[in-house]
Amino acid sequence: MTKTTFDSPGALMGQEGTKIGPSDWMTIDQERINTFADATGDHQWIHVDEEKAKLGPFGTTVAHGYLTLSLAAKLMPEIIEIKGMKMGINYGTEKTRFINPVKVGSRVRGHGELLEIKEVAGGYQSTLRVTIEIEGEDKPACVVDTISRYYP
Repeated sequence: MTKTTFDSPGALMGQEGTKIGPSDWMTIDQERINTFADATGDHQWIHVDEEKAKLGPFGTTVAHGYLTLSLAAKLMPEIIEIKGMKMGINYGTEKTRFINPVKVGSRVRGHGELLEIKEVAGGYQSTLRVTIEIEGEDKPACVVDTISRYYP
């Protein structure tokens, strides 16, 4: 794991293009997929029916796209730290793409690139492109531009 640390939200200014990460690898197991299915009510067979999924297009169950996207919230603190702030908030996302399915048992990790930093009322806003890659795959699972606000 490689974490990039900024001493304050203002230290982000001018850091566009900075690449950060990667995070540690994490395994996507069936228990995580089933728990996500229970939380969201999305019990589509491609995610939760291991026997039926063996005959499906991927030969096994796959993680929900939104499960993969939600991993950005877990992986981001592993790759970036902003010190000297009272509060940080998730302001939203832009341009989310699910490029490659995450098969059960796969390992994923995240890395990022700071795309835009700007001042907002009382703080700073960053747009960080988070790429969630799959070990051994050429194409990533998910690419999302996350927007965060930091208040000193």
